[in-house]
Amino acid sequence: MTTNSKRRRVIVATLSTLSTLTIASASLYAAACVSSSGTTAMPEMMASMPAQLAPPLDMGTTPPMPDPRVGLRPGRADSTRRIMTKAAEAAWNMRLLSNSATPERFVGSTNSDLAFKGGYVFQGNYSGYMVWNISNPSAPKLSSAFYCPASQSDVSVYKNLLFVSAEAASARLDCGPGGVQDSVSTERIRGIRIFDITDMNNPKYLTNVQTCRGSHTHTVVPDINDPDNVYIYISGSSRVRPEGELTGCSDLAPDASPTGENFRIEVIKVPVANPARASIVSTPRIFQGLEAVTRHADPPVSEEENVARGRGGRAGAAPAAGAAGGRGGRGGAPVIRTGPSQCHDITVYPAIGYAGGACGGYGLLLDIKDVPNPRRVFAVSDSNFAFWHSATFSNDGSKVLFTDEWGGGGAPRCRATDKYEWGGNAMFSIQNAQMAFKGYYKMPAAQTVQENCVAHNGSLIPIPGREVMVQGWYQGGISVFDWTDPSNAFEIAFHDRGPLDGARMMSAGSWSVYWYNGYIVSSEIARGLDIFELQPSGFLTQNEIDAAKTVKFEYLNAQEQPQLVWPPSFAKSRAFVDQLERSRGYSAAKVATIRAELAAAEKLSGQAQKDALGKMATALHGDARGSSDAPKAHLLAFSVGDLAK
Repeated sequence: MTTNSKRRRVIVATLSTLSTLTIASASLYAAACVSSSGTTAMPEMMASMPAQLAPPLDMGTTPPMPDPRVGLRPGRADSTRRIMTKAAEAAWNMRLLSNSATPERFVGSTNSDLAFKGGYVFQGNYSGYMVWNISNPSAPKLSSAFYCPASQSDVSVYKNLLFVSAEAASARLDCGPGGVQDSVSTERIRGIRIFDITDMNNPKYLTNVQTCRGSHTHTVVPDINDPDNVYIYISGSSRVRPEGELTGCSDLAPDASPTGENFRIEVIKVPVANPARASIVSTPRIFQGLEAVTRHADPPVSEEENVARGRGGRAGAAPAAGAAGGRGGRGGAPVIRTGPSQCHDITVYPAIGYAGGACGGYGLLLDIKDVPNPRRVFAVSDSNFAFWHSATFSNDGSKVLFTDEWGGGGAPRCRATDKYEWGGNAMFSIQNAQMAFKGYYKMPAAQTVQENCVAHNGSLIPIPGREVMVQGWYQGGISVFDWTDPSNAFEIAFHDRGPLDGARMMSAGSWSVYWYNGYIVSSEIARGLDIFELQPSGFLTQNEIDAAKTVKFEYLNAQEQPQLVWPPSFAKSRAFVDQLERSRGYSAAKVATIRAELAAAEKLSGQAQKDALGKMATALHGDARGSSDAPKAHLLAFSVGDLAK
């Protein structure tokens, strides 16, 4: 057991004693936390110093106790946008800028994943998708809402194309309401829909590609060797369709049929200039040869919890396991399988040539250098994981984080009685195409039996020199954590609301949350679209936040992980100085000297500035040899050298 796991268990055990707090007192504490971001005031002397000379803020390094996320008042808004009972909120080191209500026709259906392009965000919904203009993050505007029912309606963008997943048996080719009544029907779609989004206010449905298992999720994969086409990896988890509905579909195992749909993924090639010609070009069997895995059982479920779970899968309705984003949580005795029959999600990292496949009982490392033909190079399993859900790489590609969506997003897995490792993240190092386990991280605040809570979708925040991630935990809220050291990940910011309903389980919370061009955007299953900004703290300085904001994306699909590249900036150099102060890589006197030299150089211009920065970079490389954090000291020196260029 890691030290981090022991520490977090102590926190969760402490939180369990807070269940006797009244909702009123917890809500009052949460309100105070929101107004102050959970931080103490900056000392007067420090506030009067020039920002570029001030040391990192000595605030927000101690999580608020008692944790204000425990015992929050439940609540929601109704379909006419009148507040019935507003849920209490708690925040620490981040601030909610806006909450945009789901359009009325989509209310009651689950809001799902997000994709971004320019000043727009695409929000999937089980009834279609919405396009929001977020140029003003404090006041987003709805550009269009395309009604086209299908779960999960996961979305991705590429140039002028939008791709939308369809898997539900009720999804119609014509996007019409009412579903498909026949068990075998040519009116049904299970696969990928393709839209032209040249006009954001008026998307056009172009075509679709039918697949045998549908598309639960999908991943866009560009190929630098094939710029005329873009590829899509399909992760389908529904039953194999009958031959009478889609020719060529076979539900037989590989040993009985080499062309069966089980134990493989599908790869679609989309000609960018003519997407109507999109088609399946390969079906890689990335699971072949995996050994059987023993899957641990769910913890005992009380009669009270079974009643609270109820049935159904729409937002605002009591969800069944798997209804809100995946499968998992098998109960009973340990299950022996011959490997997964599909992936839930695949995250590609083209810059390093690898992908992380979250596939049933395994986390897979895939070589994607030949994009249409990915191949497995390594696999890991974990007896604490029930259903491998998604993956995120560190920016340098030396680590990978896998999530466990135990219960499929429809069950509480953050109760004080739940084992810390259940329904969280597992982190692995990557070396010589092999993965080695390093540690776990789980959102540390105990949640109630009425709150579906488990690890779900998130992305890296571009803090130079660190691995910081923001992640959604359904009704566990949003957690921002540092996993630079994967054996000792720790939380640095959070936001949470009370449950949608205080008497029974109802699906809500953050389905996915991603950093995009300076802000944190979250798809709230039942409450619309949230946009946040980070606040400076002892864990994260304003310089680090400013450096993160220099990274700009033209578009973003989190499952197509981009390599973070920081342009030269004084904010980036100052961020490294702050980190060296935090790690005591340099003495306080040395840190003050570097800050003063940067401030002086910034006031110069032209050749004089280049000369000053070049001289400073050379000196910093020499000083780095005496630093207790030499790698970070060299990063500082390189960043100053980049400024000189």
